[in-house]
Amino acid sequence: MTHEVTSQGLANGLRIEKVVTSGIFALDGGEWEVDNNIWILGNDDEVFVIDAAHDAAPILDAVGDRKVLGILCSHAHNDHITVAPELSEKLDARLFVHPGDQMLWEETHGGLAHEDLSDGDTFQVAGTDLKVMNTPGHSPGSCVFHVPEAGVLFSGDTLFNGGPGATGRSYSDFPTIITSIKDRILSLPAETLVHTGHGDGTKVGDEAPHLEEWIKQGS
Repeated sequence: MTHEVTSQGLANGLRIEKVVTSGIFALDGGEWEVDNNIWILGNDDEVFVIDAAHDAAPILDAVGDRKVLGILCSHAHNDHITVAPELSEKLDARLFVHPGDQMLWEETHGGLAHEDLSDGDTFQVAGTDLKVMNTPGHSPGSCVFHVPEAGVLFSGDTLFNGGPGATGRSYSDFPTIITSIKDRILSLPAETLVHTGHGDGTKVGDEAPHLEEWIKQGS
């Protein structure tokens, strides 16, 4: 597990912290060892947690005594929601998942309740807007979270450094993820920093020139 502050000096004391945890991604009968990025966005008083992977303890340690305004799940593959209910309970925090991924949520957490994310939702933390965009393709309910004032996008598994998220598994679709990336992400300012669900980050302007290559390569 690692915990690092990845960006400082933003408006209203806003900062971005990354916690990396490791565990199993399981779907369609397969299992893979993965490292997941969990993002904490806020200031010294209040934060949002983006994704809830594998192990609650390091996330709780990173949050400390700050108020958690919500736990936002970029999508409901098990590795991104492993400890979401546990975090919600221990932090007394609201838990949000897009209803397009309800079937995936139920595979991991059965009938446990959550609130719904919707395209166009706007949350506020440290006086700064965080905007929800539904970007189906990797899964129907995949969402990215845009912080325009900070020039930052949290992309979940929709866009990585080097291309789109995987679309070879249940409920995923390559043409759909390409449309989501083209219309919702690559239309953002080129200097927008992209904080991904796994691995290293990137910038919109670094990925945009490769769109046609991705389309030619296919899923």
